[in-house]
Amino acid sequence: MNKRRGKSKGKGKNGNRSGSVDPNAAFDLSVSPEALVDERELASLAARQIGEASAEVARVEILRRAVDARRGRVRVHLRVRVHRHGDPVLPERSYRPRVLPTLGSNPQVVIVGAGPAGMFCAWKLAQLGVASIVVERGRAVRERRRDVARLSRVGQLDPESNYCYGEGGAGTFSDGKLYTRSHKRGQISEVLEAFVAYGASPDLFVEARPHIGTNRLPGVVTAMREHLESAGVHFSFGARVDGLCLQGERVVGVRLADGSELRAGAVVIATGHSARDVFSWLGRAGVRMVSKPFALGVRVEHSQAVIDKIQYGSHAGHAGLGPASYRIVERSGDVGVFSFCMCPGGHIAPASTEQDAVVVNGWSPSSRRGRYANSGFVTEVGATQLAAMGLDPADPMAGLVFQRHFERLAFEAGGGSFVAPAQRISDLVAGRRSSDLPSCSYPPGIESADLHELLGVLAEPIVGALRRLDARMPGFVSPESIAVGVESRTSSPLRIERESESLEAPGRAGLYPCAEGAGYAGGIVSAALDGILVARKIAERYGTDRSANVAP
Repeated sequence: MNKRRGKSKGKGKNGNRSGSVDPNAAFDLSVSPEALVDERELASLAARQIGEASAEVARVEILRRAVDARRGRVRVHLRVRVHRHGDPVLPERSYRPRVLPTLGSNPQVVIVGAGPAGMFCAWKLAQLGVASIVVERGRAVRERRRDVARLSRVGQLDPESNYCYGEGGAGTFSDGKLYTRSHKRGQISEVLEAFVAYGASPDLFVEARPHIGTNRLPGVVTAMREHLESAGVHFSFGARVDGLCLQGERVVGVRLADGSELRAGAVVIATGHSARDVFSWLGRAGVRMVSKPFALGVRVEHSQAVIDKIQYGSHAGHAGLGPASYRIVERSGDVGVFSFCMCPGGHIAPASTEQDAVVVNGWSPSSRRGRYANSGFVTEVGATQLAAMGLDPADPMAGLVFQRHFERLAFEAGGGSFVAPAQRISDLVAGRRSSDLPSCSYPPGIESADLHELLGVLAEPIVGALRRLDARMPGFVSPESIAVGVESRTSSPLRIERESESLEAPGRAGLYPCAEGAGYAGGIVSAALDGILVARKIAERYGTDRSANVAP
């Protein structure tokens, strides 16, 4: 018989000695990378933490994991629970899609955009008994794969179906990162559980920076859409919205590019930040918009082995750590410079939506075992930068003009066919054009260019930040690393105004601006959360909140 101690002199959650520790509770544990690949060592450390004999520990369940490579010392911070010999074996939790009620055949809500905001808005509305139709200009995942492949392989862009437009939004073929700075933990859990129910790995709950992977996310998105369709949610792909239908100041539907109309009691605008034509027709319909700060720069790429060495030192390549990532925040004069959408073991992708513009982004497969690591490296753009380009900072469309300017310069510098301008990072810092370029993961190809000249007013902050990084992260600035231009779609350069309580656009009742394109989110999870929030507001209007009767 195993002896249990009701009292313990082990360390509690914060590493302090405690006279009473619940032996069945989860607790925090900080370990070396070696403990992650040695079950006996991990069991011994966990047992010591709670004052147990290591022989009593059958296994240690890892509930949360985060790698900390700061201050030159690699530690892994865990949240764990101990399972002892003789404890009852509990079945692993299974995640299934929530049971949805059967919806009526007449949609009450039109949702413009089938990205995470639009999908989760339709998902929550369905739970609450409100029928909707999701209208998406791009194609469904299966057909969209071919559109993305043609752009990557032969430089042929479909302006209506690409990395940014189509089922699942930009995230479907652009990595699938699920971490967020939002503090709404309960709602975040709801989003993560939905992804797992539709086919993502339960490891999403464990990793501090969860990630589905571009190879898996399309299947998850398709499963979610098919489940919604089975409940009566309608999806219309290849249907571009070109305007609003108004009755006085109330929005009563949308007008499609083919001239047809969809009428509904509410319209949700969840189109993402790349659909620039949407901002134009919203402006013509009298919808209020304001300029907001955003960021623009380049995407940097290194060998993953180099990043592992920079971050992990002698632990580089350790089986318990996986590929290293980084997050950089610098001040350069009066502006911030920061890394964005860092992709360990990933690829640089062509994210253009216009025929004469080059835009780059990044993605990683679920394994993150690729040869390269890449990240956006961007600087803030605000009123000062807009004015320096001769633009009016008060004009909500000024940021769009600013983005397009640099995207077209990049297209010209690359020579066409979505070839991207590039420069060795050491040459960018030294102010010289690269005579040749290292290999790069960007499929359409790269062409040597002077990125300092191309970036204009943005060059000095970026170069200044790189110079400081060279001292703090030796190897980051090197002839083998490369900068590729331009990374311009970091966030929306404007915000569509909405009332704080109703979430409707001021003076346009029935219109609900939502998520990234509207300026209220910054990633897959935050966009999904905003879609859920908008859905709840709409359901309150219809008085059909059935959430208490819908089983998870």
